[in-house]
Amino acid sequence: MKVTLMSIIIGILVVSGCLYLLLSERNQTKVETVKAVASVNQEPTENTEGMAVQDAKTAIEVQTEQVEDSDKPIKENIKDKVREVLEMALDFLKRDQKIVAIGDSLTEGVGDETENGGYVGILNHTFEDNSLNISVENFGKKGNRSDQLLKRLEKEEIASAIKEADMVLITIGANDIMNVLKSNFMNVTMEPFKEERVKYIERLRAIFNKINDLNPDTQIFLIGFYNPFERHFGEIKELGMIIDNWNDDGKSLAEEYDNVRYIPTKDLFSNSNLDLLAEDEFHPNTSGYKLIAQRVLEYLKEFNE
Repeated sequence: MKVTLMSIIIGILVVSGCLYLLLSERNQTKVETVKAVASVNQEPTENTEGMAVQDAKTAIEVQTEQVEDSDKPIKENIKDKVREVLEMALDFLKRDQKIVAIGDSLTEGVGDETENGGYVGILNHTFEDNSLNISVENFGKKGNRSDQLLKRLEKEEIASAIKEADMVLITIGANDIMNVLKSNFMNVTMEPFKEERVKYIERLRAIFNKINDLNPDTQIFLIGFYNPFERHFGEIKELGMIIDNWNDDGKSLAEEYDNVRYIPTKDLFSNSNLDLLAEDEFHPNTSGYKLIAQRVLEYLKEFNE
């Protein structure tokens, strides 16, 4: 299956115009296309690619009110914002536990306007707010691909943390996808994504195995991809198919392990009338991260039960 060059160009021109109007109030003078989005997370000191592939009523209904009181400390603002997200499910977390989060910019929390660490920060502040003795260590690094995360697991700081972890949370692979998209932007076909997906699953398996070597008693949670292109590039169906295929393979791999669970997130961002993306129209904002935190907590609760 192949996306024609003309359809891509037409779609990008139309969406770029819309994005310019949407973002003009944010003092942005230029809206980039998908190719530019691919470099949004690129760091000048590393050869890394941009992060990709970021409240509706849920089991616990929450509001997505914005932080309005600028005089309050940011830490208190985020506690007020997400308190109701998690408090109903905290009763299962009574014993001492340690959570380690590893991965890319979604783990680091890029896009969180409160600058408190995205979904990992939301979990951590909520545990603190409820006086739960649950430590959370965040080793997220924007731009990380799966090969880079695999190498980072060799670092003593990260390895030592995993050895003591009851649970390990992972977001990884979106930059692998964006690397292929950027390299094949003018001739987008499914084949290079399929080829890279095979390599990604091999690296992901190596990541799981490395974590299990470090700590065979830990529980691993692989957090799936959402589709940041759906709202503006929904007419390019192949982009959605790529996200689905990579999610499906990650889920299938997780099912091969007794101690690995796959956590879906795509449905949280699909067909939502809410603003769940940050100013870059790519990463989640605080409201988006809140939904991810809630979903993660549901799976943590199920595991502990």
